[in-house]
Amino acid sequence: MYQLSSKIWITLMLLLLPLASFAKPAAVLDAEADMALSQFYQEVKGARAFLQKAEGYLVFPKVYKAGIGIGGEYGEGVLRIKGRTVAYYNTVSASVGLQLGVQQKSIIIAFMTKEALRNFQQSEGWKAGVDGSIAIAKWGAGADISTIDFKKPIVAFVFGNKGLMYNLTLEGSKFTRIHPN
Repeated sequence: MYQLSSKIWITLMLLLLPLASFAKPAAVLDAEADMALSQFYQEVKGARAFLQKAEGYLVFPKVYKAGIGIGGEYGEGVLRIKGRTVAYYNTVSASVGLQLGVQQKSIIIAFMTKEALRNFQQSEGWKAGVDGSIAIAKWGAGADISTIDFKKPIVAFVFGNKGLMYNLTLEGSKFTRIHPN
């Protein structure tokens, strides 16, 4: 794993500070999560049935990626169990490389086993790739995902305005519980 220097972390925090300083109220996060789920259900055949099989799932309706050479991502979302919000989380990650501008995406992370969900909930800042591995879901167009066995305890779906995104990673993303108003 690449270790970031203090200069890179300071730059990253300056990029993300405006996003993090305007934490959304719980009601707004819940409404945005509902809208992201609605889009997910419309775009992905079997999505609702798949999430009903999950022990719980995180919904990050708006994850922003910004960068000028050094980049970062920030988003806030909800953890739902049996369709009900039980907690709120943020996600933060850093990257280095050719990047310029701002992008937005939505992320849904499904915990398929009780153990994976329990490990996530009991952590003090869960980091993808360190505390648990997340499989980015890939399947053929038109396939019903409720019938696919992803064979992983944690499966993620990343999508934006143009539909599902592939070849992305959540490796190194950190998820921390927050307490919005």
